Amino acid sequence: MTKHRTLKLIHLASTAWFILCIGYIMVFTLRQVGFQWWIIFSLSGHSALLAFMLVSLYSFALFRGVGRSQKIEAEHPLTSTNYYITFYVAAPFLGGLAGWVGMIGVSAIKQVLLGIALGTLVTTFLSWVIVDPVTGLLEMVLPPSSRKHRRNRLAKAKTDRIKRHKGRELLLADLLAKEESDRHGWQEVLKPEAEKLAELLATNRTDFKQAEREAAGIGVKAWQIGGLDCMRQLRDMTIDLYKKKHQDSMIIDYISTWWDGIGSWRSPSLQEMTNLQG
Repeated sequence: MTKHRTLKLIHLASTAWFILCIGYIMVFTLRQVGFQWWIIFSLSGHSALLAFMLVSLYSFALFRGVGRSQKIEAEHPLTSTNYYITFYVAAPFLGGLAGWVGMIGVSAIKQVLLGIALGTLVTTFLSWVIVDPVTGLLEMVLPPSSRKHRRNRLAKAKTDRIKRHKGRELLLADLLAKEESDRHGWQEVLKPEAEKLAELLATNRTDFKQAEREAAGIGVKAWQIGGLDCMRQLRDMTIDLYKKKHQDSMIIDYISTWWDGIGSWRSPSLQEMTNLQG
């Protein structure tokens, strides 16, 4: 077992011990003011569930690596050392030991346990809530080397973000330029095919099967040239040509059905296949 994992386990155990001590203090206080055991047990059931959820969430964060090991040594020369980390994770146990030492000579078990619990509570609160944040803040503010390293790190992170953003913008611009170039190139290649498709749209029912076969061949060719985008451009060009030649007639979009299954082209639903006025 690695030292890092061992510290995590100690931290988890000390947290559980801290919660147990808080529970004992609550029960002791309620008994002192005269609460019956059945009331205490009914309250402790909900409290135990809440404590279990908190410990579970804390354990998840702890074992996912969200812990003190992520501190940068150059910015935290004290709190990133093994000695300090060991003291931090063992603070509840040290507090309990201090409370037990302070109760030497007391014969009542309840009082001894209360002293241990109070020692754990006070030491943990001072260590985790007051001393550690203040020490970490002083580490970043007072030593010039810490401040300089932090400024450099934040500046580098900002520069990296800007570079990534610009890189994404350049990539997007290249893709858009390539797409626009492809469209201009396809325009001349697809013009004869669009004229053929426009004529096929005006076919009568007797030649419908033949028109469907020819349109499928044209669709395959468009797919081979530029995929789905090329097929869409060809269809749009065909519809525009048909409108110019047959201004007074109604357009029925047979192309979407004729090309169903070619490449990634899929026929639209009946609701989407609306008639287009010329």
